[in-house]
Amino acid sequence: MVTFGERMTMERDDIATLRSLGFEDAELRELGLWEPATGEPSALAEMYLRRSKKKDTVTSLRQQVREMCGHARSENKSIRHLWFEQRSASKASVRREEFEKATGAIIAGLSKTLYVFKTSRLSRRGMGQVGLLLDEFDTKKARICVTAERIDSSKSRMILAILSEQAREQAADISQFAKLSITANKSEGKWTGGVTPYGLYSPKGSGKLAHDPKEYATARRIAVYLLNRKTPAWIANKLNSEGIPTRHGRKWTDSGIISLAHSVTWAGLVANREKMRDAHGNELDKYHRGGTPLLDKSGHPIPLGKGVISFSEHVKISSILADRAHPGTTIGDRSRGKREIVAILTDLLRCGRCKGPMENGGINYRCQARQRQGESSCKGISTDRARIDKELAGLWETHILSLSPESDVIHAIARKWLDYKDPAKEKRKQEVTQHWRVRHPGNSSCKKNSS
Repeated sequence: MVTFGERMTMERDDIATLRSLGFEDAELRELGLWEPATGEPSALAEMYLRRSKKKDTVTSLRQQVREMCGHARSENKSIRHLWFEQRSASKASVRREEFEKATGAIIAGLSKTLYVFKTSRLSRRGMGQVGLLLDEFDTKKARICVTAERIDSSKSRMILAILSEQAREQAADISQFAKLSITANKSEGKWTGGVTPYGLYSPKGSGKLAHDPKEYATARRIAVYLLNRKTPAWIANKLNSEGIPTRHGRKWTDSGIISLAHSVTWAGLVANREKMRDAHGNELDKYHRGGTPLLDKSGHPIPLGKGVISFSEHVKISSILADRAHPGTTIGDRSRGKREIVAILTDLLRCGRCKGPMENGGINYRCQARQRQGESSCKGISTDRARIDKELAGLWETHILSLSPESDVIHAIARKWLDYKDPAKEKRKQEVTQHWRVRHPGNSSCKKNSS
């Protein structure tokens, strides 16, 4: 007789994922996915399953699993774990956690084979990513097996490289057509998808925005408060004190109110927003906040349906918020870019009442909940920032003075200080030191000479 504890130990770690895909227990037994796989790593395999959009049916995903299991049986391999996720494989900004776990299991030596259905399911970033992965697998004597295209990386690496580059080109084409479609829909005043601002929703198939019956009344109250020059923090506290939650059941914050106020879509207009770019000028999968109304050929904003506020109200609210902005401070200045850290204990110092984090409030550290969500969340406390920072500096100084002159910490601080004060000189010093070590291996005097 099998006890409950024994049944728990016999259950696979990925059983919840398999059942979420719609597999019945009987079929899992038939596919060899019922009991945990055991054996040597060479006899075990990881299976990676991915869909980029929900329109890929679960029925199709189940068939992919069946075919990969059939291929594994023909090679006398047991599937140790099925890793499944819904993620893009072409966007460098998107992290694929399940893919990392699947490859990580092989690099850790738990198995020696990774099964994927097609090369495009593996990656659409080309040989730049796949090649590095294969190099790591080669050192572990592991391989990638692509079922639909019958590719074994240990035998057909060049073919996998070509198909990887082909998948990358397809991703570029898909991205271009998607961008054209979005641009066309925007020019016609159609909602292109995504999260609608609070108070609005897009009826299925309409392509327009409409008032949300559950949220519109509160959204309009927020708009009226803003037009009457109430501060975002006051509005957040007012809603929280009345027990009115956000769309996701959370408390309102001043930053959430500000985001609504700056949203062009909240005014029922098509927004023109620029994508963020990395240091090399490549587009990221993120947009800058706010944006401006997209204009038609006549120079008029393109309507997107109904809004919580009118365009004139949007302009007035933006003007009110701009009047409160103080350039170079934390109050409403959106032109600063990335700010330098001036409050070293932000999020580390704790409020004495709610025990939550405290943040920079100008000359003080203030309770974050009180600042962002109002008095209904916490009565809050504040303390002089200069005094607290001075106390911390004193503690740090005492700690440093207690260390030995030969301490690694002292030497590390000295190196960082040299880098900061004269980076060019420090870089040259490192180059000379490295050159000496190459020409005189094992000679420890190079450190003294270089200094």
